[in-house]
Amino acid sequence: MKFFSPLIRLFAVASVFITLAMASYSCHHIDSHRLHVAYVNVTFLTVGDWNFYGVSGAGQHKRFILQEKLPSGFPYTAMSSTGLGGILLCTTYTAQPVAYDLACPVECRSDVRVFVNENNEAECPKCHSRYYIFESPGHPISGPAAEDGFSLQVYHVGPGRSGEYMVVSL
Repeated sequence: MKFFSPLIRLFAVASVFITLAMASYSCHHIDSHRLHVAYVNVTFLTVGDWNFYGVSGAGQHKRFILQEKLPSGFPYTAMSSTGLGGILLCTTYTAQPVAYDLACPVECRSDVRVFVNENNEAECPKCHSRYYIFESPGHPISGPAAEDGFSLQVYHVGPGRSGEYMVVSL
C-alpha cells in the first residue's frame, strides 16, 4: 500500500498542473472568426493580372474593395465579392500571399477598415488596435483586439480550380 501513496500524490500533482496549463492556454486563445461570414471571391485569371494587380514581393500589400472599384481597373466579375470590409492582400516576409478582411474585428463594421501604418502593421482608425500582417497572420499586437484576442479574418489564397492563376476565397 505504501507504494501506491506516492504514485497517487504524483498523479494528483500532475493532474493539477495539466488543468492549470489548459486553463492558462485557453486565456490566450486567438479568435480569427469574429466577423460574420461574408462571401469572398477575387480571381486573377492570368499571370499578367496577378503581376499587375497582385502582390509578389515580400512586404507588399494592396486593398481590394469592390464597392469602391479598388484597385482601379481591376477586372471584377459578377461573381466577385470582397468580404465585409474589403480585402487586404499581402505578401509575407517569406513571400507567401495572404489575405485579410479589412473590417476591424473589434468594430465589426464594413465602414471601419484597417490601414497599413508606417510600421507595416494593420491598424484600426477607430479603436487603434494593431495587427501583424506580414508575419503571425493577422494576430493582434495591441489595443482592444489584443486584450480580447481578436485577430484579422484570414482568407485562402491559392491556385484556382478552373485554371485561374490565383484566387482569394473563404
